[in-house]
Amino acid sequence: MDLKNFTSALAQIAEEKGISKDKVLESIEAAIAAAYKKDYGKRGQLIKSKIDSKSGKANFWQVKMVVDKSMLYTEEELEKFKKDEIMKPASAPSYDKSSAGKKATAGEEEEKIRFNPEKHILLKDAKKIETEIKVGDELEIPLEIKQDYGRIAAQTAKQVVIQKIREAEKMAVLSEYKSKEGEIISGIVQRIESKNIYFNIGKTLGLLSKEEQTPGEFYRPGQRLKVFVLKVEETSRGPTIFLSRAYPKLISKLFELEVPEISNGQVEIKSIAREAGSRTKIAVASKEAGVDPIGAVVGQRGTRVQAVINELGGEKIDIVEYSDDPEKYIANSLSPAKIAEIKIMPKNKALAIVPEAQLSLAIGKNGQNVRLAAKLTGWKIDIRSPESEKSQITNSKSQTNPKSEIPIRN
Repeated sequence: MDLKNFTSALAQIAEEKGISKDKVLESIEAAIAAAYKKDYGKRGQLIKSKIDSKSGKANFWQVKMVVDKSMLYTEEELEKFKKDEIMKPASAPSYDKSSAGKKATAGEEEEKIRFNPEKHILLKDAKKIETEIKVGDELEIPLEIKQDYGRIAAQTAKQVVIQKIREAEKMAVLSEYKSKEGEIISGIVQRIESKNIYFNIGKTLGLLSKEEQTPGEFYRPGQRLKVFVLKVEETSRGPTIFLSRAYPKLISKLFELEVPEISNGQVEIKSIAREAGSRTKIAVASKEAGVDPIGAVVGQRGTRVQAVINELGGEKIDIVEYSDDPEKYIANSLSPAKIAEIKIMPKNKALAIVPEAQLSLAIGKNGQNVRLAAKLTGWKIDIRSPESEKSQITNSKSQTNPKSEIPIRN
């Protein structure tokens, strides 16, 4: 084997597939072991190979599990199981177990195995080869090195290499994007299938389901957008990366990119309330004296907030200042409406007294402004005008003095 060419080929495959050279080498070693077993091995054998990085030669071992007699079924037990299988094939226990030394759950007996000389070796025999070996260990027995392999063995090796490299690719993708959960990445719309949008996000495709799409947003192939990595799951078809354009945290991540004061910790986003595609409210607070949180987020002439709005396709964004004082915080959350007074009520409720001229602004279209303010603050907010509040107080007083409503008769 030309070691220089072999090393170069390893590096090229690793770069093309985005996996480490060690993983490629493991795949080739597994393939060589499979080819060896096909031409020179026996059924049931576990063959292992290792390529010497200095000489380029492949060495082979047969791997056997070390067991003792207490772990094995007796001949009588095996005969009994065979008879049970003939009589009741659906309910008979399986006795052909390849794992050794496996413990059952609490309250059950230790599982036993059926001895196979190609897979197992008794402890007393194993100690003749390796004195320090213990039950449950694997004993590696060197095999004769072979150079010539048939066509079928070569085909087997090829399939093993392809399979192992595909598995390594899947694991590399899973590991890379698992670390990106909760982050935003840039993707290009690859294709549209029914209601699902598939994004090219680099080494694989990400799925933007209907539920995670922004209402009213249209997607076209080739369009580049920022998406939030919602979760990564391993499925039978490989890793699936679930994306979102509607998740509220997408907003905070976009502002982190646009506002240095947020990324370096001077300004903190305390809370977000979003109705995707329509309107978002965010509460910000300064963690450093002299830093205006709203000014930092809005940017000079609104450039920073406008960049986020453009990325979201024109979604409106209200930026309000957070406060530890509930009355002030609730009043701020109802921006842009001007609030006359906030009354804190029992059971996490708040009453906002709003001038008549500001009432529709405080409530918002279809109640959106007050609904988002409630989500942002965590308080149940009731909006009233001063007139309706006075009327409510008058009615309450009248109900507490019912005698004044009863006419006196002579």
